[in-house]
Order: sequence, then C-alpha cells, then structure tokens
Amino acid sequence: MNPASSSLFVIRGAELIDGSTAPRRAADVAVRDGRIAAVLPPGAAADGPVVDAGGLVLCPGFIDTHSHDDGLLLQETVPHPKLMQGVATVVTGNCGLSLAPLTMAEPPAPLDVLGQHDAPRFAAFGDYLARLDAVSPSMNVVPLIGHTNLRLQHVADLVRPADPAECRAMRDDVAAALEAGAFGLSTGVYYPPARAASTDEMVEVAAALKARPGAILAMHLRDEADAIAPAIDEALLVGRSCGATLLLSHHKVIGRRNHGRTRQTLQVIDAAAARQPVCLDCYPYAASSTMLRADRIADADDVLVTWSGPHPEQGGRRLRTIAAEWGMSLEAAARRLMPGGAVYFALSEGDVERVLVHPLTMIGSDGLPHDAHPHPRLWGSFPRVLGHYSRDRGLLPLETAVHKMTGLPAQRFGLAHRGRIAAGCAADLVLFDPARIRDGATYEQPTTRPEGLHALWINGRLVMRDGELQELHAGRRLRP
Repeated sequence: MNPASSSLFVIRGAELIDGSTAPRRAADVAVRDGRIAAVLPPGAAADGPVVDAGGLVLCPGFIDTHSHDDGLLLQETVPHPKLMQGVATVVTGNCGLSLAPLTMAEPPAPLDVLGQHDAPRFAAFGDYLARLDAVSPSMNVVPLIGHTNLRLQHVADLVRPADPAECRAMRDDVAAALEAGAFGLSTGVYYPPARAASTDEMVEVAAALKARPGAILAMHLRDEADAIAPAIDEALLVGRSCGATLLLSHHKVIGRRNHGRTRQTLQVIDAAAARQPVCLDCYPYAASSTMLRADRIADADDVLVTWSGPHPEQGGRRLRTIAAEWGMSLEAAARRLMPGGAVYFALSEGDVERVLVHPLTMIGSDGLPHDAHPHPRLWGSFPRVLGHYSRDRGLLPLETAVHKMTGLPAQRFGLAHRGRIAAGCAADLVLFDPARIRDGATYEQPTTRPEGLHALWINGRLVMRDGELQELHAGRRLRP
C-alpha cells in the first residue's frame, strides 16, 4: 500500500509551518479520512502507514486568491498547472469575469480569458456550481460571481450605466448566486464591457452582499495608472456601502511615471483598514498580463504577445519585433493582432516588493490558463514567493510567506477549516524543500515546472508526488 494515498497515514520528520506565522517546529502529522487527526511530537505513537518527510517543510496547501480557472476546472482530464505549485484551493470569478451567468455564444473580451469558446453556457450561477460538483474538480474552489457577466445579461446598452431596473435585476442575480453558494461579487470596471458602470451602479448591485456577513467584494480598480488614487477611493466607497470584505485585486501601479506610488496607495489602504474590512492580493512579478489593448502600449517598457486571434503565429513574440517586421507603429500592430492577450512590462520591482510584504497582502497568481504563451505566474507564483522573495531576497520570513498563501486567505474568505495545520482541519498539505524550492517558469519558457516541491495532498488524497500528478479529482467546491 502507498502510505501517501491511504485514508490513514502519518507524515513523520517534518518541519511544520502551520500557516499561522508561528515559528516552524518539528512535528508529526496524522491524517485520517481527509482531515488532520492530530499534530504530534516527533516520533509519537500513531496508527497508519508512514510518509517520511526527511526534514522537509510541511505546510497547508496554498490558496490562490486570484485565479481565472473557472473553465479549466470543468475540463476533467486536463492537468492543472497550479497543482505543480502546491495550490490546493483557487478563488474563481475575479475581475468581474465568471463563467456564469453567460449565455452569449461569442462574449466580448476580456471574457475570452476564461476560454468560453470551448466552455458550456450557464444561464444561472447555480448551474455552474452544480457542474463543478458533478466533475469533482482538481482542487478546491471558492467561487465569485462577476459583475461584467451581470451587465451582459441585463444592461441593454453597455456604453451607459445601468438604469434602476437593470440594477435591481443584477442585484437579484447576486442574491441568487449567494444563496446557491457564491462567496461574493467581483467587479472589473477597468474593462470595456463594464467601463461605463457608474459608482452608483456598483453600489446598487453590491447591496446584495449586505445580507451575507463575511461576503467578499473583489474589485479590479477602474484605473491602476495615473488615476489610481480616485479609483481606490471609489472601491473603498463601494465596500463601505455594502459592508463586505473589500479585496483590492492584484494591487499595483502601472507606468514608469507612477513607479513608487505604492508608498501612497498603501498608506491610504492602511488608513481605510482601520474603518472597514479591506485587504489586497498581488502576484510576484513586475509585469502584468491581460487582453491586448492599443491604449496600454504607451504605459509599458515592453510588450510580449501571449496570443492573437487573427495571427496565432505571433504568440510568444515581442510586440516591437512584430511591429518592425510589419513596418508600422506599436499601436497599429497591436490593433492588427487583436483580439489577443499580452504581458506588459510596466511595473516597478520596488513596488512589487513593497506590496508583497505588506501585512494585508495575500498571494494570487492571476494566471490565464487559456493563453497560448502564458505569463509565467501561471506556473511559478507560489514557489517564486517562497524561493526568490523569502529565501533569496530575504524580504520576509518563510513562515510569513506561507501565511500569506494559507492562513491569511483562509481567514479573509471564511474558510474555517482550511489554511492551517491543526487537528480537525482539512488535510490540504504541501511538502517542500526550503533550500531548493524555486520557480522555473520564465517569460520565454512560461510552462517550466517549479522545483523543490515533493508532495501535495488535497482533502487527504495524494495529488502530486515528486513532480508527477497522481490524482485529478481530489478537490471540491467549498461553501461559504
């Protein structure tokens, strides 16, 4: 019998980091029927086969607070790249984009980041949740409903704010989604289908969250460049209006002229956190990735095309090279490549580090699994925090780094029995070598596997061992 896949087993000889920021300690962990039965002194008597941890670090399975994995999770035979990173739980439906409700055959960008051309359609959010339950996803899922989807369903003219009747219809859909099992609402007024939404519209739609204590309002700010200050103020206002926990998605500032402004934005967020529940997440890279937009080119020092509908052969190439070959400006080349996706090198490493170490920050990959040439964050975010930023750069202790991707998001999302190693908690567990863990993915080779991860259990079932996947259906949809 393989002890790592048994319903009863003991992990011995580990250095335990329990997800709480407490110092690591030597301990054994007993697992029974998908839960942690006990945390024991080293060598204590315990029933069951033994997994020899050999001095490796054992910590809770990682929680990705910002994913776009909604469609990928329904593909029952497709291995998920985040399993190779030790991710046990993903939050879906971010940036105002969810897989439901959605009935349009060809939804507008950026909904194509979810891979909807190949995905089923769902008239109601509860229908999507039922499908998740039916497929037994590869990892645990914390679903949000997207405001952009609601606009597509109910707003007759997307270039104007919703009228009162349309706001009521969207609010009713949010209430129904919460009843079905959504953890909250996300918005993405940065993007064209929702850009015309007013602050008042978002306040009206988010009012459905008032009836759900602990609900999440995850907001992609209206602007992350020159107008980031009023965009933060708007998000804080919407959060206060409904009383939800406000999550500022992938916090950053874009463009060389704005480098360093996280000093000011984080002060504003800190002050707000004294008055309302607010937190943020970030990905550990100085480049963003989203839909290809000609109006974004000027903000970036460089642009890497991740996919192109009319010119798929250009995926993985630099925009400046393509533009030179075509004999046109960067903006003209971008328009010729659209619809498409891109990596924008427009962030400051200093800002990335400042946000990463902030006490309110969690880790979210924001990976786009359907890009032909994805941003390396899809394959490398969590090992990069542990290896590059914690061990190599020394920016934060390993215990703190683990907390940002386990205990802290579990607290924020109300996952009472996740994100910690303690008796009674779900056995979502990662075993890794702190001296070797590192991200392997690069902008040139974005799907290279990380190193130093030895095993991942989700709900007590062995999912990955020594870089090889063992199980594709160990996850479950989590309930608020």
